[in-house]
Amino acid sequence: MKLKLLFIAAIFVVTSLGAQTINVCNSCDVTSLTHAISLAKPFDTVMVKKGIYKEHNIKIDKPLTLVGENYPVIDGELKGEVITIISDSVTVDGLFIINVGTSYTEDYAAIRVKKSKHFVIQNLVLEKLFFGIYLEKSSYGKVYHNKIIGDAVEEYNSGNGIQLWYSHYVDIEHNFVEHVRDGIYLEFSDNCVIKNNVSAENLRYGLHFMFSNDDIYQDNTFEDNGAGVAVMFSKKIKMLNNQFRENWGTASYGLLLKEINDAEIIGNTFEENTIGINLEGSNRITYKNNNFANNGWAIKVRGACYANRFIENNFLYNSFDISYNSKVNDNIFDRNYWSNYTGYDLDKDGIGDVPYRPVKLFSYIVNRTPETIILLRSLFIDIIDFSEKVSPVFTPDNLMDNNPQTKRITW
Repeated sequence: MKLKLLFIAAIFVVTSLGAQTINVCNSCDVTSLTHAISLAKPFDTVMVKKGIYKEHNIKIDKPLTLVGENYPVIDGELKGEVITIISDSVTVDGLFIINVGTSYTEDYAAIRVKKSKHFVIQNLVLEKLFFGIYLEKSSYGKVYHNKIIGDAVEEYNSGNGIQLWYSHYVDIEHNFVEHVRDGIYLEFSDNCVIKNNVSAENLRYGLHFMFSNDDIYQDNTFEDNGAGVAVMFSKKIKMLNNQFRENWGTASYGLLLKEINDAEIIGNTFEENTIGINLEGSNRITYKNNNFANNGWAIKVRGACYANRFIENNFLYNSFDISYNSKVNDNIFDRNYWSNYTGYDLDKDGIGDVPYRPVKLFSYIVNRTPETIILLRSLFIDIIDFSEKVSPVFTPDNLMDNNPQTKRITW
């Protein structure tokens, strides 16, 4: 086995040593990317000098590195897809790609990776696009430090910034995406890491993924998107230390969870969203060390949600902390800080002596009759909330935090 590995390594070293660089420029012997790729041998480098290159349907069908010097412009002239990768071990670095074609039948992308492995897509600037980076049945790749700026106006004729379809073990880090339909979209894509990205001002979702398991979403910012972030029909997801901000609208939220099981949502900030988390049909999720601040609703639980644990979170000045549409509760709320808590702590141990009921009767009323929201903060509402607190009739009688913290929790 060791001899076999040494033999493979030797072949790789010899191949790499024989690699050459082909220069592309308007005054060079090779003036187009397509011509350079056709001349290149496996593991060569195609160096594209600064300039404007009007090309589309550029196919990379062999292992090589395509790198731009001082961000040369690749202009697709709105004629279709710009670059398509159909080989393993391809790197594309430092290009400025514009004018991707638009179609109602084809998902044209600035750059597509198709049935490939061990790819690197980095340091690209993509503008005037339909889809930005599209990964199709491709795995073990990296999408790093790209800037994707669309000009989407309506959902039906716009595409996504970074899209994964049946693609696994992909790292997507330090990308900036705005003004597209969905900033980052995953479908049937497992074991991916989405980290340190900014996805803002997109028409629909900052992040949207479905049927994707064992993924990690960490240290991302999702801000001012049409409906925030949607996570659906997946399991064993970790969402850690993300920022969900200013996702406002009549049907908007920071994070939508639908049919999500066995997940961890830890260390996130949900600030100034219509709904912080909208939770439906999702079970066995741990919510810990999250900040919910100045939202309309911090958390809306819409039924069929069981065995969830809300532990050591801060609920800060939300109009409603928790909303339920059922009288049945199978979830645990413990050791959270509630800014609306008015109990006392006589033994000074930092834990309130009186349990806190986060579900108000008025939230139940607003769920059934949204127009009543105009009565928020009126004396009448204070009275009915107090009566429900004393003798619960409409809200779950066992939904309470028995150990409310009296000081904001810091980590």
